[in-house]
Amino acid sequence: MYKIICHWSRLDWHFPNVVMMEEFETNQCWKKAMPAGVKVDQQGQYYVSVPRMSQGIPATMNRIVVKDGKPLLEAFPSWDFNKVGDVNALQSVLGYEIDEYNRMWLLDQGKIAYEPSPEGSQKLVIWDLNRNSLIDSIVIPDEIAPYRTSFLNDLVVDNKNGFVYLTDSGCGHPDHPLRGGIIVYNMKTKSFRRVLDRQFSTQDFPDFHFQIDYKPVFKNQALRIGADGIALSADRSTLYYCQVTGRNLYAIHTGLLRNEQIPLEQINGAVQVLGSKGTTTDGMHADNRGNLFYTMLEGKGIGFFDARDRSFHKFVSDDRMLWVDGVSFDQKGSIIFNNNRLHEMFGGYEIDWNNPYNLIIWKAYVGKDVKSYLYG
Repeated sequence: MYKIICHWSRLDWHFPNVVMMEEFETNQCWKKAMPAGVKVDQQGQYYVSVPRMSQGIPATMNRIVVKDGKPLLEAFPSWDFNKVGDVNALQSVLGYEIDEYNRMWLLDQGKIAYEPSPEGSQKLVIWDLNRNSLIDSIVIPDEIAPYRTSFLNDLVVDNKNGFVYLTDSGCGHPDHPLRGGIIVYNMKTKSFRRVLDRQFSTQDFPDFHFQIDYKPVFKNQALRIGADGIALSADRSTLYYCQVTGRNLYAIHTGLLRNEQIPLEQINGAVQVLGSKGTTTDGMHADNRGNLFYTMLEGKGIGFFDARDRSFHKFVSDDRMLWVDGVSFDQKGSIIFNNNRLHEMFGGYEIDWNNPYNLIIWKAYVGKDVKSYLYG
């Protein structure tokens, strides 16, 4: 039913030079190198995002290459395009999408190690995978995603109507009040609009605490993350989302978000609470059949929501699936997902770096002709 595609005790790169490799090893930067999301393009190439939540991450966007039988990461689309300090290059990518035209939509957080995002660094980058060329790079301004508090997390793409929806978890600095929200990008006008700003569904659930394997997720402090997981129904009419520190699933009709004349107050009042998933969730992805797949942090696996009868189900679980982060489709009937031990890597816990299964990319078969929402 499910299998391991590749695994690591810790991430490693196919470095362009010895100096970069020695710096990475000497400073033990791999201890904070967390694979956030994995996707596969139409040619079968695998990609991995590694957000720069700490200093020393060699490249934030990567493709997997195999050298001497070992899976390594290599900067994508180039090392120069991942250069730290260049606001025109990729600074920190967590969420991204590969659409039905084989174009990669990269959401650049702009911030490194939770420092404020430099002006011009927060952006939506569109890359043509067929031609290996830049299509566009659109800066996300401070008034849409505040440089201090923003934590641009994930996105979904609607090419049929010409919109992209982004989540801002609002946890860009632990000492500042959380400011979650949803950002709507209009492809035609190249403009952004922030909606559901600090609305209850995009904030952390009040006084929420959770555990994995009976351990508090963060040892010495409460974890607070707003709007995070996001998914779009195959008919493009419903946007699903959730916060990490909470178990509810929320939805809103995209017609309200596409019409800029709709008042923000009306949008706030139109949020649907679909119920509890029974688990905290990071990443989500909808298929072309009316199912929404979501990661189960407490349940250590993947669950799914059947939109036809609004029911929640467990799909697959394994004790090694510690903090399942991203989930996507390979367009051949399977979901692809990864686990990264985020709660241990950043939560104050020790990790056995000799364990060859610390970080894993998984594949699980769903069914014939089941694909991403993008192909609905």
